[in-house]
Amino acid sequence: MRQTLRHFAAALSLAFLAACGQPPQVTQAPVADPRYAAVQDGEFYIPAVQPRYLTPEKVRSEVAYTGPEDANTIVVDPFARVLYYVQPNGRAMRYAIGVGPQGKAFRGNAVISMKREWPNWTPTQNMIRTQPELYAEFARGLEGGLENPLGARALYLYRNGRDTMYRIHGTIDNRSIGRATSAGCIRLFNQDIIDLYERVGNGTRVKVRTEAESLQYEGQWVEDGNGDIHPPGTVLATAGTATQG
Repeated sequence: MRQTLRHFAAALSLAFLAACGQPPQVTQAPVADPRYAAVQDGEFYIPAVQPRYLTPEKVRSEVAYTGPEDANTIVVDPFARVLYYVQPNGRAMRYAIGVGPQGKAFRGNAVISMKREWPNWTPTQNMIRTQPELYAEFARGLEGGLENPLGARALYLYRNGRDTMYRIHGTIDNRSIGRATSAGCIRLFNQDIIDLYERVGNGTRVKVRTEAESLQYEGQWVEDGNGDIHPPGTVLATAGTATQG
C-alpha cells in the first residue's frame, strides 16, 4: 500500500500527495517568509514552502477589500485564483489558491457546515469510473495525513442543508498554488489553510465569484506558459518564460 501511494504521489495528474512522517534529522535552509516555515502539527510534520513559490501575489496578506460582501464571508475567485476572508472596515485576508475542475465549476453561495483537521478523503464515483487506475484502490477512503489530497484542514460547503461536495482544503503540492490544477476543489498552502481554519467557524458564508464578477473586482489576470497567473498589467517578456515551477 505504501509503495502504491508513493507512485500515486508521483502522478502529475494528481499533483497533490506526498509521503508523511516525522521531522527529518536535517537542518532546513531559512525560508523567505517565517509564516511558511516547517511546522509540527500534531503527529504530522508539514514541510516549509520553498521560497520560489512565495511570490508577492501568493503570500497571505491583509488588504483593502472593495467587494460588497459583509465581514465574516469567504469570497473565492477561481479566475484570479485568490480567496478573501472579509474583515470589518473594508479589509480582508487574501490567500492564493489552486483551482481544480470542481472548483472551477461551482458558482454562487454556500455555507461552511463542517470543518475537519487532517480529514479523510474518498474519491467520487465519477473519479473512480473515469480513472480507475488512479482512484479505484482508494474507493473505501484514505485516512488523513500528508498523503491525503485534502491536506491539513478542510472546510465543507453546504447549500440548503446539503453537501455540495465542494471543499476548501490544504495541499502538500505547493507548486499547484496559483495554478489551474488537474484535480481537487480549492486548495491553499497547508500553512494558509491552517490560518484560515482558525479564523472561520461553522456557519461562515461563502461566495464564489462568476467570471464577470472577477473581471469587475480583480481585472484580467495574465497567465504565463507555466500556468501561473500574474496581476493585471503584467507584461510577460515572452510567452512561457516565467519562472519555472
